[in-house]
Amino acid sequence: MTYTEDEVVGLVLAAGGGRRLGGRPKALLTYRGRPLVEHAAGVLRAAGCTRVHVVLGAAADAVREAARLEEEGWVVVENPEWEEGMGTSLRCGLDSVTGSGAQAALVSLVDQPGIGAEAAARVRAAFRGEETLASAAYDGVRGHPVLFGAAHWAGVAASATGDQGARAYLRAREAAITLVECGDVARPYDIDTPADLARLE
Repeated sequence: MTYTEDEVVGLVLAAGGGRRLGGRPKALLTYRGRPLVEHAAGVLRAAGCTRVHVVLGAAADAVREAARLEEEGWVVVENPEWEEGMGTSLRCGLDSVTGSGAQAALVSLVDQPGIGAEAAARVRAAFRGEETLASAAYDGVRGHPVLFGAAHWAGVAASATGDQGARAYLRAREAAITLVECGDVARPYDIDTPADLARLE
């Protein structure tokens, strides 16, 4: 069976306030001359997602002003509960794609610029319908991005709490996850602390 491109929607979680960065929202960090959120959404577009939803939270108005999100055709979703953790952003994002016609969501984090389009495209290519669960792996260790078939969205949303996101849901379904090795084309570091900012240069 073949699948059309728009059956997999991209979803970028970019709502965090950058608490360990002194309150600098990660979406607004500069990477290659543009806001980091633009880069993250562009990666999913380049990976083959014709539709990309971007979840904002901290400084959402400033992010909208600085980043060309609507101009690029990305769907912007605001999470009013972003301070309660990444789980709320995942729920908000999955809610935004429910009913869109997509059969899967390829989920990435705004603060991992070392993961580019090649890795995201590999995970996207693991799509086999709405029951799919697939994840990038780095030397065999599960990481991002993660592909959730639509059959899993409600369960993921119900289990997403605090900063755990989908961790508990995935842990309970390890045997069903297709791991896609990406360690040869991507580096899964996070931009969490001031020391990490050097990775953006």
